[in-house]
Formats: sequence, C-alpha cells, structure tokens
Amino acid sequence: MAPEIHAGAQRAELAALDRDSLKGALYKMYLIRKFEEAAEASYMRGLIHGTMHLSIGQEASAVGSILALKPDDYILSTHRGHGHCIAKGADPARMFAEFFGKENGYCHGRGGSMHIADIEGGNLGANGIVAGGLPIAVGVGMSIKAQKQHRVCMVFFGDGAANEGAFHEAMNMASIWTLPVVFVCENNKYAMSMDIALAMAVEHVAQRAAAYAMPGTAIDGNDLPAVVSAARAAVARARDGDGPSLIECKTYRIRGHSKSDRNLYRTKEEIEAWREADPIARLENELRQTERFDTDELDDIQKAAQRQIDDALEFAKSSPDPDPAQLTRDVYAE
Repeated sequence: MAPEIHAGAQRAELAALDRDSLKGALYKMYLIRKFEEAAEASYMRGLIHGTMHLSIGQEASAVGSILALKPDDYILSTHRGHGHCIAKGADPARMFAEFFGKENGYCHGRGGSMHIADIEGGNLGANGIVAGGLPIAVGVGMSIKAQKQHRVCMVFFGDGAANEGAFHEAMNMASIWTLPVVFVCENNKYAMSMDIALAMAVEHVAQRAAAYAMPGTAIDGNDLPAVVSAARAAVARARDGDGPSLIECKTYRIRGHSKSDRNLYRTKEEIEAWREADPIARLENELRQTERFDTDELDDIQKAAQRQIDDALEFAKSSPDPDPAQLTRDVYAE
C-alpha cells in the first residue's frame, strides 16, 4: 500500500485554518526558530556546555502536528526536541534555564538540551536514545485505554529511528491493541550522516504502516497546513478508538546533526535548495498571497516572538544555580 502524499490540496488546507490558529502557529514557529538561534549563539559564546541538536528548518512539522492536539493530550519527543517542547506550550524561559543548568529549569538543570520534560503541559519528555520514545508511547497508549480516557499520545522520531527494532515493535503492538497513538516521523533525510535512500529499501517510511494495518501518510513536512490536516485526521482516528496512524513529514534540518557535525556528507547546494523551502517564509508568503495577513501584521508576530526570546534569555542568565548538596534529588526515589 503506497502512502498518500498531500500536495495539491494546499489551498483547501489553508482555508480550513482560522485566523487565530494561523497566527498562533506562525508565532510558535518563529519562537522555535529564534529560541534555537539564541541557543546556538549562547553555545558559541561558551554559555552552554555539551552539545545540542537543532531543528532549524523543521518548525512546521512540530507546530502543525501538535496543533491538532488538545492541551491534555501527550507528546513524547526526541534529542532534536526543542520545537516539540515549545509547540506543546512550554515556557522558553524555563527551557533556557534548563540549557544553562539552572535550578528553575524544567528539570532543575539536570536534563539539559536533550531531556527537557514538561509534565504539566503534557510533554512526557525528550529522549537521547534513538527510537527510545516509541515503546514509551505504547505504554502511554495502554494507560490511556485502560483508564478509558479520551486522550491521544503523539510520539515524534526521526528517519533513523524507523530502522530500529523498537519502531517495528511499537507499531505492531499499538496496532494489535488499537491504541490511541499517533506516530510522527520527521524525515529530515539524514540519520546523523546516512542518507535515508541508502538505509531503507522503500521510498517512504509511511509505506511501512501497511505491515501493521494502520494508515500511512507521507506529506510535505514544510507545509504547515498540510501537516495540520494530516495530523487532525490521525488524531481524530486515535481519539475515536480506531487505533494508531503513521505520519511521515518530509523535511530538512538546515544545521548539522549536532554542534560537532562538520557537514561533510552533503553539499552547500543541497542545503541552499532546502533553504528555499523554508517553512516560515513559505507560510508567510502564502498568508500574504491569500490576503489573510498583511506585511505589518506578520512583522509584528516576528517581533513579538523575538521579545519573548530576549526576555527568556535574561531570565535564564539571572536564574540561580542548583545547590550541589542536592545533586541526587529527583535522581533516586526518596
């Protein structure tokens, strides 16, 4: 069964989104972009240690998918998860505090870039293990079903994770038990440095859904309205008790895999070509062309996002360091 590929229905998908939804989506996309740019700049100045995995260029995938969820729905994220976290409503100030290793970060400075969780907001956590969130999503789906809740769990993973055994096990079990799980593969073409075309026998990750008797949809992950449309259909199916779905968002990370990536496996021409498909610029252009927003309104959205990021950075810089005497707090049970 070949996956359904959305392309021509873009106008209808855009028309289905009201003005407030579009404004909120664009604001969050800008918030993610500016958060990661500020995080990268802080890293370069030595204010953040370790490494980070940026999702610059993938904002529509995160925001569009999560726009289909309700506040009390759950998500599980990845090592490239800042966008998911912000899209689900996390406070960038507390995220920056976590980056800076501060006490009032989401994990009290112990999680850092790859392990931010916002339990109250429904974000059950990012995961540094490739495909690590997939089996957890099955467990969350089992919990939702056992408690007869009307919730959905959306789990994000990359194309590299689709070649892990945990991917196949999770898909199979979610389908057997008809669990309310939405699997979202963010296919950014490279699992670290391996081109997906060299690592997978089929053209689309979404084709693998057929083996587990669930819908598989491959979409342009840089087209926000198309992502929202596909996510809404999958979320509605899960919430109605009809089981899981697999969405493959074809997108691209403009930055390297991590800060140590020298980008020797791809060309400048390829990166520049994908820059032309920038999801933020693309949405803005369409909003202008359809006269949903004018240039001044779009500029105001961008400026508001920048102000929030500037304030968030100042909050993090002035936040207190953790007490070394409390090093094992939240690590071991009381």
